[in-house]
Amino acid sequence: MTARLFLLTLLGAVPVMLVPGWPTALITAGVISVAAVVDFFLVPRVHGLSLQRTPGPMVRLGDDTHSTLSLINDSTHRLRLEVRDAWTPSAGAVRTRSRHVLDPGDETQVRTELRPRRRGALAADLVTVRSSSVLGLIARQKSIEVPAAIRVLPPFASRRELPSKTQKLRELEGRSAVMIRGMGTEFDSLRDYVDGDDVRSIDWRASARAQDLVVKTWRPEKDRRVIIVVDSSRFAARRCGEGTVFDAALEASLLLTALATGAGDRVDVIVADARVRAIASSRRAHDPVHDLSVALTPVDPELYDANWETIAATVLQTSRQQALVVLVTELDEATVANDILPVLPTLTSHHRVVVAGVKDPFLHELAGSRGDAAEIFTAAAAEEEQLRQESLRTRLRGLGIASVQALPEQLPGALADLYIRLKVTGGL
Repeated sequence: MTARLFLLTLLGAVPVMLVPGWPTALITAGVISVAAVVDFFLVPRVHGLSLQRTPGPMVRLGDDTHSTLSLINDSTHRLRLEVRDAWTPSAGAVRTRSRHVLDPGDETQVRTELRPRRRGALAADLVTVRSSSVLGLIARQKSIEVPAAIRVLPPFASRRELPSKTQKLRELEGRSAVMIRGMGTEFDSLRDYVDGDDVRSIDWRASARAQDLVVKTWRPEKDRRVIIVVDSSRFAARRCGEGTVFDAALEASLLLTALATGAGDRVDVIVADARVRAIASSRRAHDPVHDLSVALTPVDPELYDANWETIAATVLQTSRQQALVVLVTELDEATVANDILPVLPTLTSHHRVVVAGVKDPFLHELAGSRGDAAEIFTAAAAEEEQLRQESLRTRLRGLGIASVQALPEQLPGALADLYIRLKVTGGL
């Protein structure tokens, strides 16, 4: 039943009010009923309607995309249609309803704008088609499954930092020897000595010929290995700022991948919890960042503990060459002590290991509250947790393992700076 039938019923009350009585009411009700029945048989069925969805291109979270719904009238009747192109709520569909009149053999397309609010493969819902006649009193409705999905990549908001980080890396590479000659550096050129240069870089023979101090400059080797391990266990599912810890880890991984591949290094990314969820490599990728984004799009944290023995074995299988292994995980004292530290000797015997963690901004806010007694006790607990995390980082430093911890929006830049320092000092 449509709104027109409801309005017709209201109009039928007018003669009943003008000429009160059962005969008038029965005649009016009969006319309305006959009109509704006749209209029901006049409404064409939608069995001859063909539907096809064409999703738009994959986009990054924060960008808009679209989907095109094609309607083809394969029947012998004119179709007056009201169409609802429904999508999952996180797809952010805009203006999903439309009206169309299709003659036999006609085709039309409906473009639905989508504003995704979540990363991943977002599936389409049912297409609901409502057919009516000229009278429009009664409509036939059918919901049809038309499979389609749009792929929403991680946002990669930290890409705005990539030009400055790349320029910083180039500037530092162009300086002296990278300050210290480390393992895996190549001789570049000679230049005059300046205050602050490492005396071990002085070339005494060249200095004797030039009658002035001359130092060797070194540049980092290309084609080094970087392995990024992203923890997708239950700790990664924790809300942190506007997203989750896993979202911040993906951002840091994307920026480090873009920076390292731009510097000529090979990057492998492993996402794992109780099992290995995804592995991506820049070895044969034309666009490593895009390929990594596509590989990580369907992965979400699972409520399991991470199996660090399996993760360590996967890292060792990924590269026999010495590599920089970045563990992006939760800097939780119990987890690090019981799960990560036992496998670190296996990793550090072959690779250089770095641990990166996400600071909880809410914990930082709690530590700054000093309103009443309850807030003071809460702030003390927050301060204790922060001191515990700093103590853990000091313990890792004592084991020769560098670590970095920052707020979600600052972690990608902080991890990139650590990579640059290791790169230019020959630590990679």
